Amino acid sequence: MYTYETPYWEQDKLVCGIDEAGRGPLAGPVCAAAVILDPNYTIEGLNDSKKLSEKKRNLLFDQIKEHALSYCIAFATEQEIDEINILQATFLAMNRAYAGLEKTPDAAFVDGNRDPGLPCGETTCIVKGDAKSASVAAASILAKVTRDRYMEMLDEQYPQYQFKVHKGYPTKKHVEALLEHGPSEVHRQTFLKKILARGTYKNEEHAG
Repeated sequence: MYTYETPYWEQDKLVCGIDEAGRGPLAGPVCAAAVILDPNYTIEGLNDSKKLSEKKRNLLFDQIKEHALSYCIAFATEQEIDEINILQATFLAMNRAYAGLEKTPDAAFVDGNRDPGLPCGETTCIVKGDAKSASVAAASILAKVTRDRYMEMLDEQYPQYQFKVHKGYPTKKHVEALLEHGPSEVHRQTFLKKILARGTYKNEEHAG
């Protein structure tokens, strides 16, 4: 997990990992995190956040925030997603997270194969980076835990959609709730056209 970081650390250079959570859901923002790990402190168990249990993610979330040299978590809203599309909104969230770092890294490792256009001297895109780079894994954990907690908060405002259960992803129950209640203001309207075309929702007024 430190193959990418080690050559930079050996030269006393700082690197940051960047990843996102929430590209696929029908509702809520996309979340991105940027993390600069401390070369002198090893956080055990870092891995792709999707491969970790919720309990393990929450434990690592606290450890990363405590021991990282710098980190920042940022969002792009569902309105921004509708306006500029999900890919550009993901890049926007990544750039916001990078801009929020208190230290300037010498290089950035980004999960995936698309360069988000960071103002960094060196950016490396790593496919499945959250399973190959400790820095990217740390970012994936911060992004996922933060977004999951945000969706649980939205669940209190919009209980009819059960966001706490599916976090906004297009599960059967979520789609059924959409068809019954219609979209809320936290849904990504551009994601719903095909789903809502399947049938009309029962309530004439949009929820929320």
